[in-house]
Amino acid sequence: MRLTRIHLPASLIIGSEIALSASACNHLLRVLRLREGTGLVVFDGAGNEHSAELCRIVGHQVYVRIGTKINRASESPLHITLVQGISRGERMDWTLQKATELGISAIVPVLTTRSVVKLDEKQSAKKQDHWQSIVISACEQSGRSVVPKVHTPIHLTEYLSNQSHDHDRLLLEPNANTALADLAQVSTHIDLLIGPEGGLDDSEIKQAKQANFKSVSLGPRVLRTETAAVVALSVLQAGWGDFK
Repeated sequence: MRLTRIHLPASLIIGSEIALSASACNHLLRVLRLREGTGLVVFDGAGNEHSAELCRIVGHQVYVRIGTKINRASESPLHITLVQGISRGERMDWTLQKATELGISAIVPVLTTRSVVKLDEKQSAKKQDHWQSIVISACEQSGRSVVPKVHTPIHLTEYLSNQSHDHDRLLLEPNANTALADLAQVSTHIDLLIGPEGGLDDSEIKQAKQANFKSVSLGPRVLRTETAAVVALSVLQAGWGDFK
């Protein structure tokens, strides 16, 4: 039987009792209907994972007792930052969920010329929190103990002008002459840039190439932005990551 996994961003000290967040308590008590004595797995998001027990329920508050450490090899040798053009609603949610399952290390949501979504500062903060919660849930489901960081949404031109160029930088472009799968080698640190619905415009592609992004394609068909992310990450993990 697979144990429920809970993200617990705290120091996981064996034998200690820790109170869970309100959302975690609600999920365990009202959704899963767990009772005292139930075994769990908790992870801190930084790579530490432990067995645990639901030891006390006081009203709506749940406490867990931290057990032995679990050594789980669930992280890819590739450190991929997904620089994703922000797409609408569930498309973006789905992209980040699947990217997390596929071993992404970080996500930088970028606003582009053709982005349908427009965000002010307040909306950006709200979206960032929402996307981070999706990533955490994906880690709980997929067995990851390291939670990828969702960075604050930023305009693509600002991102390109402020970043260092010490990673392999790949730009998905349907008309590129080189297929992603045909690359001879990639480094262990990769920045992967994918446009939103409608793709990147010519000036953004030019600026990305000036920032050392190499254009690669995924084959003869034009994929939706959320499909492109899943396929590209799968190709990278199959060629150089932990799918091979």
